[in-house]
Amino acid sequence: MIAHAISVISVWAIPLFLLIIPVYGVLRKVKVYECFVEGAKEGFRIGVRIIPYLVAILVAVGMLRGAGAIDILARWLDPVLRWVGLPAEILPLAIMRPLSGSGSLGIVTELVKVHGPDSFIARLAATAYASTETTFYVLAVYFGAVGVKKARHAVVAGLFADIVSLMAAVFICRLVLAR
Repeated sequence: MIAHAISVISVWAIPLFLLIIPVYGVLRKVKVYECFVEGAKEGFRIGVRIIPYLVAILVAVGMLRGAGAIDILARWLDPVLRWVGLPAEILPLAIMRPLSGSGSLGIVTELVKVHGPDSFIARLAATAYASTETTFYVLAVYFGAVGVKKARHAVVAGLFADIVSLMAAVFICRLVLAR
């Protein structure tokens, strides 16, 4: 029952937002297309300003993955992870997700290939991927774009939210996918 409701919501959520937002704008007499184009122009300008931050975070992620640091940490923490209920295979995703969306998507893709798309690990990986944020990427890019230099409280809050989201993903997947 819960899985069916989630399935229906997930199918209709984005199309409804894509329909409701422009209709709401038109009803409020907003020039929707012109606003959209202005936003796109601003997005392009910000994109040019954040390129150095993107390069820095991608190099850091590449170094961590290339050195095998994430896999070593996963093996070391396996007993603690089992106690929490988090499969050790998900730890590389949990570590990579705050750093890089594309890096963590690669991990999810690999988990789906290895364990199969209907496995608990693949479904948990997809849920964790969707429910957490690229915290350091967001801090580097968005805070860098607006010139924020002191982000220590945002780092703590973002990482705490990532941990809570990961634990919620484990809980909900165990609840919904338990057979």
